[in-house]
This record gives sequence, C-alpha cells and structure tokens, in this order.
Amino acid sequence: MKYIRCTAAAIPLFALFALSALPAAHAQTWPAKPVRLLVGFSAGGPTDVVARAFADHASRALGQPFIVDNKPGANTILAAEAAASAPADGYTLLLGATNHTMIPALYSARVKFDAVRSFAPVCSLAVSPTVLVVGPSMPVGSFEAFLQAVKAEPGKRTYATPGSGSSGHFASAHFTRMTGTSMNHIPYKGAAQAITDLIGGQVDSSFATLGSVLAQVKSGKLTALAVAAPQRSALLPNVPTFDEVGVKGYTADAWYGLLAPANTPPQILATLRRVATEFSQAPGTQEKLRAMGLEPQNKCADAFGAQLAGEVKLYGELAKTLDLKTE
Repeated sequence: MKYIRCTAAAIPLFALFALSALPAAHAQTWPAKPVRLLVGFSAGGPTDVVARAFADHASRALGQPFIVDNKPGANTILAAEAAASAPADGYTLLLGATNHTMIPALYSARVKFDAVRSFAPVCSLAVSPTVLVVGPSMPVGSFEAFLQAVKAEPGKRTYATPGSGSSGHFASAHFTRMTGTSMNHIPYKGAAQAITDLIGGQVDSSFATLGSVLAQVKSGKLTALAVAAPQRSALLPNVPTFDEVGVKGYTADAWYGLLAPANTPPQILATLRRVATEFSQAPGTQEKLRAMGLEPQNKCADAFGAQLAGEVKLYGELAKTLDLKTE
C-alpha cells in the first residue's frame, strides 16, 4: 500500500510537468497551421507590399501559408488592437509601420494596448527614408540655400504633408524644432495630392517618403536636397544626408517591421527572426523593395524594441509641441 500511495502522489506532479511542457512542445512544432499577418492599411500600399513579400518568403521557408489580412481603419489601431489581443502562439502577427509608434501620442485615450509593451519586437524588414524635396516655387539647388531661404522669411515658406498627425507632419515638425526654423504647414488628405500641388508650385517643399517621390525626382519635376537617414540612399546616391549638411542626428525613416503579441514563446520568436533576417538579405527581396523606393533593413529583438520605445517618447514630445489633438 505504501508503494501505491507513493505512485499516486507522483501522478499530480507528472501531470503538472506534462502541462508545463506543452508550450515548449508547441513552439517546437510551430508553425503547424497557417499564420495570419495583420496589416493596418488597404492592399497596394508600401506596408501591404512589404507584408506580402515577407509572407511569400516565410511561407516557402516554413512550409505553412502566411496569409496577409488587411484590416484598415482608425490609423492602423484596429489591426494593432487585434494583434495585441490575439493568443501569443505565433499564429497572429502584425506588420507594423512608423505610425505604430505615433498611436500613443495621438490616441492615448482610446487605444486598448501599449504600442511597445503589448508586443514582442521581431525585426524591421524595410525602410523608406524621408527626403526633403522642393518644387518650382522654391528653386534652390542645395540644402544650404533652402535653409537660408526659410530663415530669411520665418513662417512664410510652406511644407506639404499627407495630413495633420501623419508621419510627414511629425518629420517636418522634428526638423523645424531641431533647426529653430518656422514654416507654414499645409496638410492634405493624402500624399498624392500633396505631391501634385508641390509639382504645381502651390507649396514649396515636403518631407516625403522616398518611395512617394522617387519617380518625380528622377524625372526632374522635384529636387531632392537631403535624405533623413543614417547613410545615403542607394537610390539617390548623389543626395547628401542631413548629417552631412549639418543637421546632426536628424533621421525620419519610415520603417516596416514584424511584431508578435507579447509573451510569444522565445522559440517562435527566434524562428521568425531567422526567417526575417533571411528575407532582408535575399537578393530578390532587395530588388523588389528598391523598385519601390524602399531599402531592406534587419534590426531585430532588443535593438528593434529600443527603437520603438525611443520613437514613442519622441512623438509624444512632438505632439505636445504641436498641440495635436485627434480625439
């Protein structure tokens, strides 16, 4: 009887051990079914293009479909909220972009997640540097001439953005704060109309993502003066960075990256990071992204997380400076 009682007592311990081992076993077999990749924008835009390129690569690399699920609305809040509240099992991921870290500054009272703590940073996949461009109403050929013209007429020169609270607005405000300049903000309801009016001479300048103005720069309709990135863009090798023209530390890259729900098992995150790194380094990926004015990027784990946290802080400060209220 003593032997039987000892065995019976061991059963709950064995059961507890078996249950605790389930997440690890699950992570080792992941993915065993299709993975959903949420995108907060409609199909066709740069975030969607990056998502579909990565989904195709990951599907082939891991042997399970990665399905892009476009969930536009509320400036990507709907997609981020769905990802943050999903089970942390690796089967729901978010392809986020720069505006993800702007959400706390603009919508803090309505969001049900934390832009940093509710997610596990996987890797950034691509980046589109912001480039300062001018149109025919401001015929300057260098950044130095641009800055001189802006300082000569405080508050008169204009810059176009896709809208108040957009990444272009934040990038512009960050520039004027760093340089101590004053310019007149002209918000539009999208990048296309902003660029059209810039070409037409209705506005002077724009801090635009490279992909949105690359064709116009190459055709001579717009002039690129400086790139807001750590290094020159391979797509515009003759255009200096802001560091090179004296605005040290000014960067405004539009990034596209992979996020998982917080507490996703480390084994799954490690697999995703490996696949993301392979994706960014693949020649086919680089060719596809550069055709759209994007550059592959591979900043993973803590480095990517630190970038997100830093941006949340910066955009919060800028929103207060601009007195942006969207709710």
